Amino acid sequence: MLASVALLPIMDGFAKSMSGTFAIAQLVWARFLFQSLLIVPLALATSPYALLRPARLSLQVARGFGILIGTFLFFGAIRTMPIADALALLFIAPLIVTALSPLVLGEAVGVRRWAAVLVGFAGALVVLRPGLTVLQPGALLALGAGCSFAGYVLLTRRLSAAAPPLVTLAITSLVCLGVSSVLLPAVWVTPTLPQLAAMAAMGTIGAGGHYLMIRAFEQAPAALLAPFGYGEIVTATIVGYYWFGDFPDGPTWLGIAILVASGIYISLRERVRRRS
Repeated sequence: MLASVALLPIMDGFAKSMSGTFAIAQLVWARFLFQSLLIVPLALATSPYALLRPARLSLQVARGFGILIGTFLFFGAIRTMPIADALALLFIAPLIVTALSPLVLGEAVGVRRWAAVLVGFAGALVVLRPGLTVLQPGALLALGAGCSFAGYVLLTRRLSAAAPPLVTLAITSLVCLGVSSVLLPAVWVTPTLPQLAAMAAMGTIGAGGHYLMIRAFEQAPAALLAPFGYGEIVTATIVGYYWFGDFPDGPTWLGIAILVASGIYISLRERVRRRS
């Protein structure tokens, strides 16, 4: 899990570095093209029947749209704001998942976890600081990405027994590649060889990060792994500072701390609930 979250912000760094040259749609297409080239053959080799005859296909497609929209919004956000700041707002996703769990999954959410959700949203407001600064369009895109990823996580839970995780990731990659390919002709810019290599690196790193995450969830419960996911902010800060000269300010770090603390508390309460 730690290796996964260490890799994924590097993918975001490549996307941000190319966002001034290429449209977001082309960057999203490149990410899922190279991810599909790596993940789909693995899924075919390990579970060919499950990939060719997928169960609950409508939910699989909906899950693909969740991460596709989230990727579009997040790549749009980091075009205009630091990666770490955008990632901090993306951390609202676990809070939204917890808040919607009673409606979508039929899971009970106790008073303590509801309190943690409210504290987490307060942390998001600290990062946003509405009224003190002009609310950036990028911040709204990052919040939208968090909502989309929350839907993606909820659908992932619904599909947990429908197919092997690698098959679900392959279907998601193909859905995202197919939809982004429709948009590609309108925005296509022919990349140079170094730019094509950067796109390939972006997709390969994305595939590697998600594959490592799948392996992590195969070997340990989600509630145990969730706190380690917040380690992504470390790599995001390093990438932002050394690649783009960005570093979160004091209030942003405070908001990040509140978001992370609330997320970890929700994860711990989930472990207690499942144990009992």
